Amino acid sequence: MIYVTSDTHFFDQHLLGRTNFADRPFLDAYDMNEKIIAHWNEVVAPEDTVYHLGDIAVHFVRPESQSHQDIYELLQRLNGNLVLIKGNHDNRALFKYLAKHNYQVNGRDKFRFEDVGALIKYNHRQYYLTHYPMMLGIVPNIINLHGHIHHYSVHTKENINVGVDSADFDYLLEKPKFGQPLNLTIVEQIIMAKRDDFLKMR
Repeated sequence: MIYVTSDTHFFDQHLLGRTNFADRPFLDAYDMNEKIIAHWNEVVAPEDTVYHLGDIAVHFVRPESQSHQDIYELLQRLNGNLVLIKGNHDNRALFKYLAKHNYQVNGRDKFRFEDVGALIKYNHRQYYLTHYPMMLGIVPNIINLHGHIHHYSVHTKENINVGVDSADFDYLLEKPKFGQPLNLTIVEQIIMAKRDDFLKMR
């Protein structure tokens, strides 16, 4: 199964509590990390693929190699093969470290890397997976799944924020637990509900 998520910001102390970007009521970054890992592994199986659309972690420790090692060890605890799309808080040095220490899961690399984005097809739709929202305009059967804007929502029905703080989760009858990636069936539910909401505004 395919899942999508974004903006986990592992280790990031600055997003704790209520901020301009998110509402993360955790005791500390360790508590946040552990909750995300637990909630992630509740839904993602080892054989699944998760597209992470950027801002994996914000972890300023020295030397930088220690930061990379900490993030690597955390990502090893997450179920699934990970396709990592670079966000504004991710750097090439981290991706190089992960690539150097890559290993096989289910006969595939644990980590795959995309600098700009990825294109996948599901249920007669094309999904452009990017960190930043892309303003595609009104195009049939093309949806931009993105992160970056945390608890905001792009005011077009073609853009779906799949970040862990997303306001687009309000379109779901049952919101995911914090940090749980979304499978594409749930993404479809958001798309349809957001479309219906926009039709009511006409």
